[in-house]
Amino acid sequence: MTASRRTVLGAAACGLAAAGLPGLTTPASAASWQLRWSPSASTDKLRAFETLEDDRADSHPSAAPHILTEGDNFRFTMHTVDRDTSTDRQRHEVTGCRNGSSYLQWKSGETWRVTYSMYIPSSLKATTTFTHIMQMKQPGTGTGPIVVQSLRRVSGKQTIELKIFEPNILVGRTDLVPLHDSWTDVDFQMKIGNGTSGSVRWILQNGGRTVIDASRSGVDTFLADRVRPKWGIYRSLGDSSGSLQNCHLLLTNMRAYQLV
Repeated sequence: MTASRRTVLGAAACGLAAAGLPGLTTPASAASWQLRWSPSASTDKLRAFETLEDDRADSHPSAAPHILTEGDNFRFTMHTVDRDTSTDRQRHEVTGCRNGSSYLQWKSGETWRVTYSMYIPSSLKATTTFTHIMQMKQPGTGTGPIVVQSLRRVSGKQTIELKIFEPNILVGRTDLVPLHDSWTDVDFQMKIGNGTSGSVRWILQNGGRTVIDASRSGVDTFLADRVRPKWGIYRSLGDSSGSLQNCHLLLTNMRAYQLV
């Protein structure tokens, strides 16, 4: 059965005063979150994103497209036979936040926030190697991630985590299994900065309950040029737990805000 989610994450309402983002020196009363991106899957379709990375190696054309819209949802479908151009992994992802003919550019010194709801079925499992479902990256071939939201097995247990990719700083981690087959609201906040001037905050809510609210300040959240978000399924084939299955991921109510 196709899942659907129409409600907007309440904490993401446009105009909320900034509160609790570590490393933020501007007084909360002097800044607010301004809505910059609010695509509709049913209306904007995949034009909501800057680029698509759908079966780049043309490994499974009979199942195309692997990224599509279903009603109010953006859907990413992964099959065990799918391969990326690097054949030790799989990738179906979208990048960036497009508004018509332009797209958002997240620059050093700025603070951004993305909120959305995600549906992770029990077939999309945590793995012993990487399974990323959100990344913050510098655009360009061969650039490494800055922040990753991942499904990872830790001592045999399925978890969902957020890490600063280099130097492998864990921001937070919580059990994945209770989130399977239900909608989870994501609130991710990022102050973009070099050296120790960056910070992140990561909040997950499920069934009206805050599952995790974790933050990290004094971290490097910038490489060069700009930061661009990515969503979808990007996973290694090196899993040793037998967790790779045909699966999918649904996203909806995607919003991006800038602190101004």
